[in-house]
Amino acid sequence: MGPAAETLRVLLHSFTPGSARERRDVGRVEDLLGTPDPWDRSCPLHCTGSAIVAHPGSGQVLLRWHERQQRWLQVGGHAEVGDATPFAVAAREAAEETGLTDLTPWPDAERPTLLQVAVVPVPAGKGEPAHEHADLRFLLATSDPSTAAPESHGAPLRWLPVADAIDEVVEDNVVQCLRRVASLLDEC
Repeated sequence: MGPAAETLRVLLHSFTPGSARERRDVGRVEDLLGTPDPWDRSCPLHCTGSAIVAHPGSGQVLLRWHERQQRWLQVGGHAEVGDATPFAVAAREAAEETGLTDLTPWPDAERPTLLQVAVVPVPAGKGEPAHEHADLRFLLATSDPSTAAPESHGAPLRWLPVADAIDEVVEDNVVQCLRRVASLLDEC
């Protein structure tokens, strides 16, 4: 098992799935640990990292329009050379897609916590066939939401109260993730 797979194994070992579906999704990610590279984009199922970005002071979360999916979703994407952990993938992608430079793990800035594991279908596009992402999701916070800026014209961003974001999102797995975020924000 390579270092990326070992890091993923440790992360999954400490994670408690919140539903039977999530337990199955975790099992599918664990199956990827036996492959040469769980992040390999050429595989029909491969890992990705994403994040819900929140502004705890206002209780709002940031959603990004995903042109390929035609939906408002969280930020995130694929691993690149130099990404040492699933959290590093999520944090890098969040910074790239939002322009926010002060993102920190939340609620514990010292210890990123895996918030959700979800296997999601991705439609064909950009020269790729339809495939699935085994998405590892984290929660990041910013103290300066006004500095968020989309990475491109086709990927606008929206700050919404969590309840409104839940109403806006149609993906059940993202709704479940946002409900976990709402619970954490309520604990503050």
